[in-house]
This record gives sequence, C-alpha cells and structure tokens, in this order.
Amino acid sequence: MLSLNELWFVLIAVLFVGFFFLEGFDFGVGMETQILAKNDTERRVLINSIGPFWDANEVWLITGAGAMFAAFPHWYATLFSGFYIPFVFALLALIARGVAFEFRGKRDSLAWQKTWDVCIFLGSFLPPFLLAVVFASFIKGLPIDGDMQMYAGFFDIVNVYTVVAGITVVLLCLVHGLMFTTLRTVGDLQERARKMAQKLLFPLAALLLAFVVMTYYMTDVFEQRGALLLVIVILGIAAYVLSGYFMSKKRDGLAFGMTGAVMALSVVSIFVGLFPRVMISSLDQAFNLTITNAASGHYSLKVMTIVALSLLPFVLGYQIWSYFVFHKRVHEKEHLEY
Repeated sequence: MLSLNELWFVLIAVLFVGFFFLEGFDFGVGMETQILAKNDTERRVLINSIGPFWDANEVWLITGAGAMFAAFPHWYATLFSGFYIPFVFALLALIARGVAFEFRGKRDSLAWQKTWDVCIFLGSFLPPFLLAVVFASFIKGLPIDGDMQMYAGFFDIVNVYTVVAGITVVLLCLVHGLMFTTLRTVGDLQERARKMAQKLLFPLAALLLAFVVMTYYMTDVFEQRGALLLVIVILGIAAYVLSGYFMSKKRDGLAFGMTGAVMALSVVSIFVGLFPRVMISSLDQAFNLTITNAASGHYSLKVMTIVALSLLPFVLGYQIWSYFVFHKRVHEKEHLEY
C-alpha cells in the first residue's frame, strides 16, 4: 500500500500528465495560428476551437504547483526559487496569451490583431519549451547543497540536453494540437492540419530518439529505473507508430489519443526516473530532495488527502461535462466569439 508521501508524489505526477495532455493541444493550436492558418478567419476558427477549454486546462498546472507547495514544501521552495527567471517568463507568456485571446477581436485593426497574434504564438511556444527545460533539469541534476538551496548558473539550466527536451516537447505539442484541430474543424483546414501532422512525424521521432539516447548517457534514471523505463519507451514507440497509422487512415480521434499517449508517457517517464527523488543534486547524492525529506508532516498530508479525494470528483466531472457540451466542430460560417 502506498504511503501518503508516495500517494502525493503520484497525484502530482497525474496533475502534470493531465496538464501536458490537455494544455499540450492548446499550445499546439496556438502555434498553428501562425503556422497553419492562411487568413484571419482560419485563425479565429482555431482560437474558437480551444476557446471553451484553454483556461480550464491551465488549472491543472496551478493545481499541480499548489499540491507541490502543500505536500512537498521544500521541493516547492527549491524549485521556484531556483527557476525564478524561467517561471516568470513562462507566467508572462501565459498571461499575454490569455489576454490576446480576449482582446485580438476587440478592434478592427490589422496592426492590433497582428500584435495579439504574436502574443498568442509566443504564449503557446515559450511555456512548453521552458517547462520542458525545467523537467529535463530535474533528471539531469542541479547544484543543490545540503540546505536544499539551488545555486544554478545559466548553463546548468540551459544546455544541449535541456534545449533538446524543450524543442521536442514544443514539436510534440504542435503535432498533438494539429490532431485536435482535425477533430474540431472541417474542410480544407482539417485536411491541412492532418497533412502537416504527418509531415512532422519524422522530425519529431528523431528528436524523441535523440532525447532518449541522451537521457540514457547523461542521467542515471535508466540505472535507477531501467526495467520500468524500458516498458514506457516500448509503449511510447507503439503509441507513436499507431498515431501515424491512424493519421494515414483518417482515424483522427484515435490518432489524437495516441499523440496524447506519447505526451502522457513522456511525463510519466520523468516522474518514474526521479522516484523516490524529487530533485537530483549534482553536487552530492546525499543532497537529493526526496519524497521523505522534502515532505510536509504526516498530519498535513492526511488532511490534504481527505480534502483532495472529496473535491476531485467534482472537478473532473465539471471538466468532462464542459468537453461534452462543446464537442461540436467549429465552422467558418458560424458566429465566432473570438
């Protein structure tokens, strides 16, 4: 049976899996407004396709950070103080993106719309890139001392390994978003989204392979959890191959599920590789933050577990209901809110 420390580690992992699966396609669609759309009408269709969902999807990130703060305060303190600058840029990008969704259609001005369109693109590109850099840094190791203080320089955070991780996640979000677009649009836009996703499969596969190989040689996660990670890699390869197969057969729903599975398995692999650690010290293994030394007291974890399990069904029920209500495709000729 799981201890409360282990349970909360799993819950935080689930929250980040949910965030990257759901917000991942939001980020992808946001990037598509500059990459796929040919005119303003198509941009509006793309924005409206995620209009009912994007803000609720971001709640998964907020909840994950909140759970981290409550269950593992030392992890939260080391993480957010050490990655202060990347998190500020990610937060500003998310704010600009949300404001842009609401404001781009408020004035009939080309310059006004282009300004907000740039905000949407950057706000969809920077957060997944920066978050991937942070997560890759987790498993590569960071200079953390015995007082749980992180003293990371620029190249401790930004290096070949973390940049490859960032680019890989951005491209995975784009492919995931393109498959979501095939589910939410019709006609030429839908066809172009599917074809672009198919064209991106090869470069994405190359990046994923490069990241796995670099992870094997540059981190200790395969040494710690090799057998389980091997199973995850095999499942990821199977999901990836199936996504390409379903795209070729125009089975868009199944293809979307498979790209989402690749995203989810990628996040799961990070947490599996970390466990029971939450942050790895590159200075001394004795300075690692773990689910034991970074956790709140037993009573706090017990109270939070009761509260979380009581409220979680209502939160999940609301989000499932919203997706059901707004499941219809978006057409160019209908009234577009954004």
